[in-house]
Amino acid sequence: MTLQMILALGILIIMLVLIMFDLMPFGAPPIFASLLLVVAGALFGADWEVQWDVPYAFAGFCNSTVWMVAFFMAILGALQKTSAIEKVKDAMIALVEKGGFKSYVLLVVVVMLGTTLVGSGQTAYYVLVLSLVATIPYNKKMPNSKLMMPLGFATNHPLIPINVALFYGVMTTVLQGSGYTETVSMVSFAIVNAFISVGFLVWAIIGYKVLPDHPAAGATEEEQERAKAEINQMDPGQEKLTIAMFVVAIVAMMLVNQIGALSYVIPGFCAFVLLCAKVISWKEMRDGIFAPVVLMMAGVIPVANALADSGFTAMIGDMIAGVAGGWSPFLIVFVFSLLTSTAATFTGSNMGSVYIFAPIAIATCTALGVSPLAAAAAVTISGWNGGYMPVDGMPALIMGMGDYKLPEFWKFTVPMYLIRIIFLSIGAVIVFPM
Repeated sequence: MTLQMILALGILIIMLVLIMFDLMPFGAPPIFASLLLVVAGALFGADWEVQWDVPYAFAGFCNSTVWMVAFFMAILGALQKTSAIEKVKDAMIALVEKGGFKSYVLLVVVVMLGTTLVGSGQTAYYVLVLSLVATIPYNKKMPNSKLMMPLGFATNHPLIPINVALFYGVMTTVLQGSGYTETVSMVSFAIVNAFISVGFLVWAIIGYKVLPDHPAAGATEEEQERAKAEINQMDPGQEKLTIAMFVVAIVAMMLVNQIGALSYVIPGFCAFVLLCAKVISWKEMRDGIFAPVVLMMAGVIPVANALADSGFTAMIGDMIAGVAGGWSPFLIVFVFSLLTSTAATFTGSNMGSVYIFAPIAIATCTALGVSPLAAAAAVTISGWNGGYMPVDGMPALIMGMGDYKLPEFWKFTVPMYLIRIIFLSIGAVIVFPM
């Protein structure tokens, strides 16, 4: 290994340690890592072919995909203030009162439809859903312990995955950092997401029988107040405008292959329309554009570039390619998806895990002479689809509010995890042939 490789790896490790042990607020470690790149380049990089200077270290903030996602985050914040989420709530309560297996399946579908609107893994949405389930009185028709896990995890699986801009942005930045310059269709990426949602729905239906029958622990007052605070009402005109801007932004991003640069700026214009209509304040728009997840995306790009430019990523890819030479495309994608999702599950670092394994998966595919798109898509999506360990975030909240014992939790989540990763790997290989 060269000195540049060692420095790039060291900076990556520092960044990941800061992320995984919460030593800095979310989004800050990659910015700190970018500063370290400049320091390392100034001290040791006089004869390097690629200089780690200030423009190099902060190139992520000039990335078109990062800005597209940033403006879309502002629009998403406005969407969460509409009454659409209240309609989901009303539908849920009506189905619970009816009871029975059919109502259970419809409840899962309703929550997945809600996820279609708000996007995967939105904190406000899953806290709202879990809080609603926790407030349902126990009854034999439909025990809330049989709802907490499937409905909680359903908030991560849109029935119609159109709201995938964030994950698409992560995949695109990883590919660009690895030297892949061709444009990838967001529609194709959304179809891969559809496979994992189908896998979840299949298991949610089958897994109903393994769910325990007992009262849930219930939501705390703080959790319920948090859910209510996130849902604010607008006047009818503002709601219609918000939904219209959301649709325009989604369509524009999906047409990136057809309209090019306009796809990246139309979400920005939509965000400004909402600002001028007083749907969102300047502070809300600014908070969305510079959300921690956006800073994370922008900050990790130069670190990924440094690993690639130093030759480290290619070296690891060549090593793994030597082992995986006889593997099928499905097995390559499946193994990297397992590694990424497991790392994310145990560390709680979704983004960090993706940025470790995605470049290696891409380099492995490149070394094998096959397209890296299937691996890049699957690894990116898998980073948010572990969940079989209640380490933090949504899985921990589900286990606590559902009053589950760990064996009860695993009985549902371990098969769910494996089925989702299998469906994801199949979908990635079908949509992006290797």
